Amino acid sequence: MSSGQKTVVGFLTTICVLLIIILGLCMGWPFWVWPATAVILAAGLVTTSVAAERARRREIFPPGTLPEQPVPAVERRELYVSAVRLPSVLPDYAFIFSATIRWCPEDLSGPAPPVNGGALAIDSVLRRARLTTETLEPFHSSLVQHALSGVLAVMLPDSGGHVRAMALDVVLTLSEEDQQRLDRLSRIRKDKELWENERNHERNRRDYLHSDVLRDTGSAVVWWLAKNDDRVEKTVEDIGLLARLSSAANNEPVSEPFRHLVPEGAAPPDAMPVPLPQETPPSAGDLLEDFMSTVGITPESDGGTMLADLAALAAEKHDAAVAEELRRRFRPDTPDLSADADSDAPAPAPAPAPAPAPAPDGVNGTPHTPAS
Repeated sequence: MSSGQKTVVGFLTTICVLLIIILGLCMGWPFWVWPATAVILAAGLVTTSVAAERARRREIFPPGTLPEQPVPAVERRELYVSAVRLPSVLPDYAFIFSATIRWCPEDLSGPAPPVNGGALAIDSVLRRARLTTETLEPFHSSLVQHALSGVLAVMLPDSGGHVRAMALDVVLTLSEEDQQRLDRLSRIRKDKELWENERNHERNRRDYLHSDVLRDTGSAVVWWLAKNDDRVEKTVEDIGLLARLSSAANNEPVSEPFRHLVPEGAAPPDAMPVPLPQETPPSAGDLLEDFMSTVGITPESDGGTMLADLAALAAEKHDAAVAEELRRRFRPDTPDLSADADSDAPAPAPAPAPAPAPAPDGVNGTPHTPAS
């Protein structure tokens, strides 16, 4: 038993004896109680001493037997970096990184060259952060921030083994312009996906109607009967309409067994559509006739005949067909000279003009010139 334990036991024994004496005097105990109380007190003290001694023997190194070793203090330093752009998996979008970098110099044996530990710590943390961010998409920057915080939460040595570094209070964001672009791209991507799904749905419906429902009149009737299984009479009445629908869907005439069901007032589906007459431009004769009617000249009058001759002569220099069309339309009695023009025979020479009559002799024998 150590000296400290002995002191505690003695102090407790003295207190217990005083308490028993006080109680015995106050309560008026008989004479035989005092020895019994002393025996009980002595037995308690012995039991306590034995238990303390056994506990001391079970300890390999009792308290106070081992010298206290001083714990070496670890030198830790902190730096703050902000607005560092880290690449993402998209080449035109970068994360903006901010964090508190905690670092400590590595315990190197032997003399070491002087180094800038803070710069090495920042470079080590940024390298580790870049390896993480360049494989992730920037659409969820908050999720990437938590992942990066877990990666940089371990203090690891740099590539040269001079310092150990880690990052605290990591903040990872995107610029406002990049975030707006990504939000817009997300909306466009959702709209495109919705549009493609709607288009595929519409295409499937068209294929279903064309290839299955309206493949022929029988398929259309069966489909309509399945839709209206409790209205058989209505389905029978609509067979003609279904026959027209199936023939129109396949660009074919109505089958012969169902032609009698087509209403008389409706155009037969097998009839080819009559092309509308194309509006032809007015000919030169039409334009000349419109001009005559505008100015009040009839084609049969002398003025109309003269105007047609002048138009034909003017058109002869540019388009002989137009001139010929004008002559046939307005001067049908004029002989056709086109055959003579195309023949190989030379054109007849014009008749010589008649010689002028001799004027009477003047007074002095000079010829007399008529007044103009």
